[in-house]
Amino acid sequence: MSRCDFKIVLLGSEHVGKTSLVIRFVNCRFNASTPYQNTIGAAFCAKAMCVNGKTFNIGIWDTAGSERYEAMTRMYYRGAHAAIICYDPASLPSWARLRHWLQELRTVEEDCKVYLCGTKKDLMDSGAAARDVPEDIVGTYSQGLHGHYLTSSKTGENVDELFQKIVEDCAADIKVMKNIEEQRVQLQKEEDEKRKVYCYC
Repeated sequence: MSRCDFKIVLLGSEHVGKTSLVIRFVNCRFNASTPYQNTIGAAFCAKAMCVNGKTFNIGIWDTAGSERYEAMTRMYYRGAHAAIICYDPASLPSWARLRHWLQELRTVEEDCKVYLCGTKKDLMDSGAAARDVPEDIVGTYSQGLHGHYLTSSKTGENVDELFQKIVEDCAADIKVMKNIEEQRVQLQKEEDEKRKVYCYC
């Protein structure tokens, strides 16, 4: 993929399911038998999405949740158009760390659109896990942000809806779209110059 129009970063503590969320969205799969592995630094993947008849390439950076990698992961926030901050509704500590991730993000990208994502909804729906983060607190905290979604990477519930909303919001942002169009024009100029160099006709 030659370019990414929108950059999305995923933030959140360890074990909240950030990588599973990305895999479900990009590859439409979930593998519960895969052993847990810490993301080191950040993992990148991309996907094309269509909004209002236009195709956009989105780049997704899945950042490490471990505190020992924090200094490394901050560099991936720069230039982000949107951020998904994940937490586990059955884990109050993961919610407590959410404010930290938001502050970290704001010091690098103040205008980044922020979306809260509660993960592992299937575990609460089945009774395998009990909610530990009160819904009213989540509702109050998310009011100043761009949205809140409860998702399940296992069933796929609300995963596509979350990313679709992000891309729609970015596509509706005049400032963001102006920058994208300028980047596309510049990229086209560079590609045209390359063709001239390698044309021997």
